[in-house]
Formats: sequence, C-alpha cells, structure tokens
Amino acid sequence: MTPADLVLTPTGLRFMGRSLPCVIGRSGITTAKREGDGATPAGAHRIIGCLYRPDRIARPCPWTVPLAPGDLWSDDPRDADYNLMVRAPHAFSHERLCRADPLYDLVLLTDWNWPRARPGRGSAIFLHQWRRPGYPTEGCIAFDRRDLNWITRRITPDSRVIVPPLSSW
Repeated sequence: MTPADLVLTPTGLRFMGRSLPCVIGRSGITTAKREGDGATPAGAHRIIGCLYRPDRIARPCPWTVPLAPGDLWSDDPRDADYNLMVRAPHAFSHERLCRADPLYDLVLLTDWNWPRARPGRGSAIFLHQWRRPGYPTEGCIAFDRRDLNWITRRITPDSRVIVPPLSSW
C-alpha cells in the first residue's frame, strides 16, 4: 500500500490520515463478483476517471468529465459495450448516469472488470454519494457528499481503492 491508497476497513475508508464513513454493497465483500450480486469486490482497484453533473455541482477537479442527460452505463453481459459508458438510446440493459437523485452527481470510476470486461463478472464499481448513512449500495462504495468531494480533490493518478477480503478483517 502507498499513502495515495484509499483502504476500506471495518470502520470506514482510511485515506490521508482520516477515516471516512462509507457504505458498501448490500451483500458485503466478495472474491467472486457476479453481475447483480450486490457485493463489493475485494481487490486493489485503480481510480480511472471522474464524472460529474455540471448542472448540479461545480467541476471538482481539472480532469473530471461532465455528464450529459443521455449518458448511460451498460450492465448487460450480452452487450458488446458491457461495463462501458454508452449513450441513449441503448438497446441493452443499462444504468442512467444522470439520475433524478444526487447519488451520481459526482462519481469516481474504478477499473473493476475494465477495460476488457468479462461478461457476467460485474460492472461499474463506483465511488459515489450515499443515500444515507448505513444504506447499502448495489456493490459500489458510497460516502457523504462532503467526504466524496474531499477525496476527489486529493486523489492522484496512483490512487487505488483497496478492498481487503472479509477473511482478513
């Protein structure tokens, strides 16, 4: 591990000397991630990008990419664009990135099952805003809006999200 790493612990995510409250997938942590299982995958995941809603928040850092209303994320293992950002209309199953709620106003993308996705291994492990403390995700890691912004302003190209398997806790 390096000082640039974000490390998931039983009490939150440790980063730059702070422990930040967070929530993970409703099914906990897994070493055998599958599409739709609701689990957060164990491993060391690089942060490969950042998306934001320019109609809702200011650009959080220079390398952030703005989201547009037709932006989607393919979560269909049958899709040639599985686990990639796509545009509407899109014939395969997908998740809308410009949501009515604020969960994806700011999103850090990880390299889980990317860039060459293995069908069914799981898509889109994001760091994003939580619904509320203690409310689990579909497999992502979610934070209070202020903490997510704080993280985004401090990560580097070398930052990784370290998710230890539950057996190491």
